[in-house]
Amino acid sequence: MRIFRHPDPVPEDLRGGVAVIGNFDGVHLGHQAVIGGARDIAQAMGVPLVVLTFEPHPRSLFQPDSEPFRLTSLRSKAHLMEGLGVDGLIVQHFDKAFAETPAEDFVTKILMAGLGVRHVMVGADFAFGKGRKGNVALLEATASEGGYTVSPIPQVMTTNGAVISSNTIRGHITDGDPGAAANLLGRTWEVDGKVVHGDARGRDLGFPTANVRMEDYLRPKAGVYAVRAGIDEGAETRWMDGAANFGTRPQFDGSDARLEVFLMDYSGDLYGKTLRVLFKAYLREEKAFADVDALIVQMNKDVSDARAILGAGSD
Repeated sequence: MRIFRHPDPVPEDLRGGVAVIGNFDGVHLGHQAVIGGARDIAQAMGVPLVVLTFEPHPRSLFQPDSEPFRLTSLRSKAHLMEGLGVDGLIVQHFDKAFAETPAEDFVTKILMAGLGVRHVMVGADFAFGKGRKGNVALLEATASEGGYTVSPIPQVMTTNGAVISSNTIRGHITDGDPGAAANLLGRTWEVDGKVVHGDARGRDLGFPTANVRMEDYLRPKAGVYAVRAGIDEGAETRWMDGAANFGTRPQFDGSDARLEVFLMDYSGDLYGKTLRVLFKAYLREEKAFADVDALIVQMNKDVSDARAILGAGSD
């Protein structure tokens, strides 16, 4: 899969294809079903499949003071898209200037001139262009002139009839239910980030932890988790079991929320490396103990509990 930062225009061998447009935060089971359907259409037509997405997420522009909400980084999104058979990922920079683009220009300059699309798939409620005046009706009205067809993306449901959505998944994560989130994502929820220096208290307690910078990822419920941790080594990821704490460290009167990961049976320097963290299970809430000795007892239990959970499960 090839990645482009602007559809103006893409290489000739990626033009004239099926284009799926959306933010696709999480690349959850609903997104996967939609992209899979688009891939089938592209294969039947004998044309490439491209996904047009937006970075940063438009919500970051229109709600700059909102709490972090991202389920996936661009890097993770691209990796998942590649696994779904996408030929080209078009990452349109979303800023104030782009937000002011008239809807008609979005169609003529990006879809028609830039991508030369033959088929477009968007959500039924998809809105685009200045003032969000563009919609499925506009795409359909210009389809004949533009030489393309349009199909609204159907909502994808769970087996019990619930809509699969990024917002629902966010709710499960902030409620401390990574298992429910995984059921809708089709995989364990993951964050990745650089390992940075922290307070080094974990080392003093006998549990050296990696302090992972979370950037604009959604903040999970504060507490202790059983996790799988992967050290990014370029083409490979070195995986191991772990226990993680996300929160403010009330035992030490912390104030800023941090993700600190203890890697079981590992010894080495992780500073500056990228660590992938898969949230497998929520163990307990974060709290202060009577003294540090009581905290250490609990930390030993946390690691033991995490081992048992991770040993009973799989990736």
